[in-house]
Amino acid sequence: MLVKRLVSSFVSSSGFSSSAGPRILKTGEILRLTRTFSELDVLEYAKVSHDSNPLHFDSKCAQNAGFEAQLVHGMLVAALFPRIISSHFPGAIYVSQSLNFKLPVYIGDEIVGEVQATNIKANKERYVAKFATKCFKNGGVLAIDGEATAVLPTLAVDSE
Repeated sequence: MLVKRLVSSFVSSSGFSSSAGPRILKTGEILRLTRTFSELDVLEYAKVSHDSNPLHFDSKCAQNAGFEAQLVHGMLVAALFPRIISSHFPGAIYVSQSLNFKLPVYIGDEIVGEVQATNIKANKERYVAKFATKCFKNGGVLAIDGEATAVLPTLAVDSE
């Protein structure tokens, strides 16, 4: 990060950068991340969380409960939201999250997580931002939605 700032500072002061400056987060802007969860992801999450519900490991158990196959932990999928925010705003403080699990996510589903800025307020030298949070699976079917609040150190969007 320090190297990035130094290079950015050098490029800006030497006249080699565009005059556009950094991209600033605005209300309505959407940030996205695509991810496909594997069996290993589910296993590693279960180890850390101690959530060993057989719905995540036993296809027959999941099918007997009315699902197509083994489920990915909902909280593992929802972990995309703070990842999106922190990757664009290093040093962000994630302060709240509400979640509604609409559909199950299965191992191998392609998930697109997105956060959309819905409200931004300056607070001293930081910004309190509210986000609508959504995860879509396999081309646009809503699997999770909710709302998050984060304290951002800046509104300049880091492109990761």
